[in-house]
Amino acid sequence: MADSDKATTDAPRATENRSTTPASDRFRDFISNGWADRPAGVGEAREQAMYAASRRARLSSLFPGQRLIVPAGPAKQRSNDTDYPYRAHSAFAHLTGWGSDTVPGSVLVLEPTDDGHDAVLFFREAAGRDSDEFYANPEIGEFWTGPRPSRDDVAVDLALTARGPGELDAVLDAIDESTLVVREADARLTDRVDSARLVGGFRTTEDAVDTTGDDELARDVSELRLVKDEYEVDEMRRAVAATAQGFDDVVRDLPEIIEHPRGERLVEGTFNRRARAEGNAVGYDTIAASGPHACILHWTRNDGPVLPGDLILIDAGVELDSYYTADITRTLPVSGTFTRVQRMVYEAVREAADAAFAIVKPGIRFREVHAAAMAVIAEKTAEWGFLPVSAEESLKPDAGYHRRYMVHGTSHHLGIDVHDCAQARRDLYLDGELQAGMVFTIEPGLYFQPDDLTVPEEFRGIGVRIEDDILVTEDGAENLSAFIPRTATEVEEWIAGRAPVWSDEESDEEE
Repeated sequence: MADSDKATTDAPRATENRSTTPASDRFRDFISNGWADRPAGVGEAREQAMYAASRRARLSSLFPGQRLIVPAGPAKQRSNDTDYPYRAHSAFAHLTGWGSDTVPGSVLVLEPTDDGHDAVLFFREAAGRDSDEFYANPEIGEFWTGPRPSRDDVAVDLALTARGPGELDAVLDAIDESTLVVREADARLTDRVDSARLVGGFRTTEDAVDTTGDDELARDVSELRLVKDEYEVDEMRRAVAATAQGFDDVVRDLPEIIEHPRGERLVEGTFNRRARAEGNAVGYDTIAASGPHACILHWTRNDGPVLPGDLILIDAGVELDSYYTADITRTLPVSGTFTRVQRMVYEAVREAADAAFAIVKPGIRFREVHAAAMAVIAEKTAEWGFLPVSAEESLKPDAGYHRRYMVHGTSHHLGIDVHDCAQARRDLYLDGELQAGMVFTIEPGLYFQPDDLTVPEEFRGIGVRIEDDILVTEDGAENLSAFIPRTATEVEEWIAGRAPVWSDEESDEEE
């Protein structure tokens, strides 16, 4: 390809093909000819395109007259010349709707106009058959990575202007004090922007770039996702449904899982297989925590056995090709039946989850959801004699003894990121009022470490979490994952049946 068509933001990589590539002129002539015409391109815009356009319009209104650069990010090196599976930056995905089809290294630019912004997508097409790169370049050659869409195809598919990466140079050469960039998406591109700022004198102190505007852009693209549009809500429902299938798969595979010395890995593999079949991947590393591993909040090594008599905590979610992900946790008795103490702990956690869900409606503060769950956690641990004070005393801000057994929060926003909107301002997130269209988790838990001497021995090593995905509606809330068995009795019946028992209808609550 011509130098002007090479990706501006691609980092230097060891991509040379070290195998023997034919190089004779006769071979080049032969491989460059005899190919059928390409089929017709994309006929119409994808469903998400109009929603992405609306999101860009909202962002445009927040930054009049400013150039906004939102990179997808390059592929990330795993080892030597191999990469991690590619995933575009969430802000780019949200504002373009390209999802898992995104070409690595792409860049969205919102160029200011008199009445808003023009959206332009810069990306690198595959090497054409008029050069030897289409068979010899492992980064962009079709023989290596498959075909990429043409610029015309992308323009139609995403309903925005598409250009080659060489044309991005003109944008970067025009950087001024009003240009902002999503800094974390592409380090090399950010360095170019910062260098241009320094050369142009856009700095606050010697050799120090003022990133205040960039930070505001990162905050605002995060806050754009606090309230989901119709498309996003539908995708969340699809992600939850696919995740439910993954949990069913695990339940069916329990006999085989129990037999393997690293049964947790089989749980992970079973669920991940479903995620790849129904979507893009898992939305985050699957937690398959059996026995005392369930007391480790982010246990992802998943290298332990799954033993009868223990509980296994499975925290997993399917990420769709649109990148929207579910985030569900269920805690299962491996043998199929809860012991007395296991059931007592499990139902206490469910009661906390139900108490939190019961108060969800537009207008309440997000932090109130956590407070409702923690009131039950304090009540139960005090009732069992684990606290040195009453539940009422423990709930005071300067006490919090019950938090020993649940140190994490009860909820986080959910969507295109598993911890969505993480850069939003506190007064719009933790202290913000709930609005219809918000989606978040409710996930209380109780974790009694195996060496915790503050609890009776029969409780030690028990970890339970129940997590559901919640949609705020105009007059209340909907538990999107309520159809996945939740009560202790439902879970036991689920395992006993070794077959799908979930349906689209919400399960009755166990009294």
